[in-house]
Amino acid sequence: MKKTTILFLFLALGACKQGPTKEETQETVQKEMTTTIPKFPEELTKVLNAHGGFGLWKNQRTLRFDLPHPEFTETHTVDLRSRRDRVDNEQFSMGFDGKQVWLWDPHENYQGDAGFYHNLMFYFYAMPFVLADDGIQYGDTDALMFDGKSYPGIRIAYDLGVGASSKDEYFIHYDPETHQMAWLGYTVTYRTGEKSENVKWIRYDNWQSVEGLLLPKSITWYNYEGSKILDARDTVSFENVILEQTAEPDDFYAKPEGAKSVEVKKS
Repeated sequence: MKKTTILFLFLALGACKQGPTKEETQETVQKEMTTTIPKFPEELTKVLNAHGGFGLWKNQRTLRFDLPHPEFTETHTVDLRSRRDRVDNEQFSMGFDGKQVWLWDPHENYQGDAGFYHNLMFYFYAMPFVLADDGIQYGDTDALMFDGKSYPGIRIAYDLGVGASSKDEYFIHYDPETHQMAWLGYTVTYRTGEKSENVKWIRYDNWQSVEGLLLPKSITWYNYEGSKILDARDTVSFENVILEQTAEPDDFYAKPEGAKSVEVKKS
């Protein structure tokens, strides 16, 4: 079989008990949302609202999407609360069971780094909502200029020890009129352990509505010289996107028989 390299990269109560009224239920939901939605920077709140709102996102439990490649199609599934995940295609599978990353690859077709890749496309896809995770520090950054238009931005850094690469930085830039996300700049330190100044750029300008949330239909990497963005390079499409408020069974994310544990290098 031809060896292939991956492209880069939640009411049931006793029947005798009277249920709450509609008004009581609405008040309870509103109270819960008020007490559970964190305080974000004003501009990030506007961006999240432009994409359907953080409260609606937090109501979801499972995200699934297909990522087509020339040789096969990957299906990515993520538990949005525990962040367990798995990636499946006809040649191999990989995932995170909550404790370890695993790779099932009986014919040794996968030549990438499963510890790096297993949730990589989820983080690119779930923008801007993943930039509201715990352990994030928000700051200022210069506006991004492209085709004569200025896109204001927010700098995102991580508390030490958060994630596999806490030294990574992200720069989210948004349309000043709609507040929809327009660009993502990011650095990669995973393989080196050293903080990088090389910012890569992805354009977010093709959106689809999924359960009331505005999520990418495709994203495009651009060539660049320093902070100057040049021409489009690679486009990745996301198909058959599903958001559900129910979770997959625990064994769905479990390490399959015959799979190997994968070391995850942290930096």
